[in-house]
Amino acid sequence: MTDSNPPKRPENAPEEGAGKPEALEVTQHADHPLEAELRDPVAGKPASAAPASAQAQPSGWEREVLEKVLMATVREQRAARRWRIFFRFVSLGIVGLILWAFASFEGETVSTGRHTAVVNLDGEIAANTNASAENINASLEAAFADDNTVGVILKINSPGGSPVQAGMINDDIRRLRAKYKNIPLYVVVEEMCASGGYYVAAAADKIYVDKASIVGSIGVLMDGFGFTGLMDKIGVERRLLTAGSNKGMLDPFSPLPPQQKQYAQDMLNDIHQQFIDVVKQGRGNRLKDDPTLFTGLFWTGSKAVELGLADGLGSADFVARNVIKAPDVVDYTVKENFASRVARKLGTAMGAGAVKALASTGQLKLLMKE
Repeated sequence: MTDSNPPKRPENAPEEGAGKPEALEVTQHADHPLEAELRDPVAGKPASAAPASAQAQPSGWEREVLEKVLMATVREQRAARRWRIFFRFVSLGIVGLILWAFASFEGETVSTGRHTAVVNLDGEIAANTNASAENINASLEAAFADDNTVGVILKINSPGGSPVQAGMINDDIRRLRAKYKNIPLYVVVEEMCASGGYYVAAAADKIYVDKASIVGSIGVLMDGFGFTGLMDKIGVERRLLTAGSNKGMLDPFSPLPPQQKQYAQDMLNDIHQQFIDVVKQGRGNRLKDDPTLFTGLFWTGSKAVELGLADGLGSADFVARNVIKAPDVVDYTVKENFASRVARKLGTAMGAGAVKALASTGQLKLLMKE
């Protein structure tokens, strides 16, 4: 028979469930470490820190996202560093370009001992060009002033240009030859030495040419256009108002009166005679008595030697080596720097309209017609 009365517990025995709330509390602390951290703020960690192995680890997709974010940050930093380096190089390049632009390029003027000085005159002789009197005279001055210069070669490759600029160069050559009497100056013609170019060459001690060079064209021209007949055909009326009866002289849209034409011709004849006198003064009795000499004709280099317009055949190297006896060559040519060239082009562009308008009225040149 089963005893219906349950056995009695001893009086000192703990009640059922005793100690469980305390165990529950410990479990709660382990599951919620932030709560334990709040309970123990001084230590800065939970009262009963869980083992490191028990701490929660990020799942797979969280790790992948974190790695992608970190790699993107690294790539961004690398790209930023590359761009910084690139812009530094660009800045250095700009600074170098500015320094180069404002530098003065004056040829190879480093003396190497006893040598032949060379100055190049290339292109049309005109103001604000490499072949201007300012540049050529400065180059020649530096060439003569060097104590190691034995002789000077002026290499000319020019169809001519301004009679004023050519005359200024001619005058300065004569001055330098008188100042430095022991230093000869020879002109060496390359492709062409015509008109204003020959005006300059006539001041040299001697002129050397290639047998196929073009030499001569001792004359002056003034060119322009006239549109009066065309205007009559299309019914265009020219309205030109002037104060001064000759102020509109050589206007291409107006008839050329006989007295104005004669005035212009007299002026050309005067300048032509100046040209002839300079050539005769420079060449002296070396010139042959030929009626075509001052008519504006031009000749080959070999024919120019026959006429006395040149002294012989030879290149710059030949003259330096065999005539001056100083084969080492130093270039003293002043070259227009980049900044000056840009400024000149800007000024030319701004005044292009005015220049064209003036050019259409007639141009006075010692320039070979091609």
